[in-house]
Amino acid sequence: MKLSLCMIVKDEEEVLERCLESAAPLVDEIVIADTGSADGTRQIAQNYTRHVLSFDWNDDFAAARNFAFAAGTGDYLMWLDADDVIPKESATLFPALRRMLESEQPDMVMCPYDVGTGSGGIPAFTYLRERLLRREAHFLWQGRVHECIAPRGKTVKSDFRVLHLGSNKERGMRNLRIFQKWAREERLGGRELCYYGKELNAHGLYLEAAAVLREALRRDGWYGNKIEACKALSAAYAALGERDKAYFALLGSFRYGEPRAKVCCMLGRLFREDKRWKEAIAWYEGALLCRDHTAEGDLEEPACRSLVPYLELVCCFYALGDMEQAKFFHKKTEELAPEHPSVLYNRKFFGEADD
Repeated sequence: MKLSLCMIVKDEEEVLERCLESAAPLVDEIVIADTGSADGTRQIAQNYTRHVLSFDWNDDFAAARNFAFAAGTGDYLMWLDADDVIPKESATLFPALRRMLESEQPDMVMCPYDVGTGSGGIPAFTYLRERLLRREAHFLWQGRVHECIAPRGKTVKSDFRVLHLGSNKERGMRNLRIFQKWAREERLGGRELCYYGKELNAHGLYLEAAAVLREALRRDGWYGNKIEACKALSAAYAALGERDKAYFALLGSFRYGEPRAKVCCMLGRLFREDKRWKEAIAWYEGALLCRDHTAEGDLEEPACRSLVPYLELVCCFYALGDMEQAKFFHKKTEELAPEHPSVLYNRKFFGEADD
């Protein structure tokens, strides 16, 4: 059983070696499609593989990924971004993963993708991605940006995790520009509109974002993207100062599934900003009770089920004059993330208060 790692890169000299060092011992072939690097990326890639190809960039990430995948000769094709790494604990799972591929021969393997890490080692985001694909299943990437492969065939899940560390590379308006061009040329689906709206939010274009996200909610699509659109729409309304709409956008997410921890935390934050402490407490306590929906494909923020509501509950109970409860939740944060800046601040604050 042969495994090929297929990547697309551009100007990644800062992080590419870190990625390939973690992955090279695990795979049988590395294919790298360079989309126009002007730095030392190609030279670094050539230290790990002779299969360094050139792809003429055309504002289409799916096209670039399909080009790289077409050059892979393995029984299974795996992808990574240049600013990803395979943690050592995941590398130890790889022999078992290979045995599973050989024995079960799945078409697709879904794996957790951890995006960044905060205090206490808690990932900023975690969600499932299509990580390994059987070459003979002839999967194709779709989407000019935030590209993906829709699951089909025999799909299995694995605990093999990839960590997205990110880089300092400036991306500027690239993704927004691609979305704007794409929207002019094609009718975007619900998933694409959701990501387009989030991109508009990221660039402070909140009025446009709200219009795009409302349209995303009108389109047919997966419930997870609907919930993401509700969260993004609430953020746009909040930035525009439309508080009631911000509240109702979050409440609208309950049409698509049970409450998510992030939604509860966002509602808690709105109530807290309005100094409605008891209502804020109710939503933060609700966040602590929410299930982890990562296995369903949700974009989860693990800290929203633990550290974030605990920190907010410290503030809310203190604002109500309930020092006992405030200290109770402070102790919870100490157990989770003793070196977090807010925990350190509260430790000093409560220490001085006791003195």
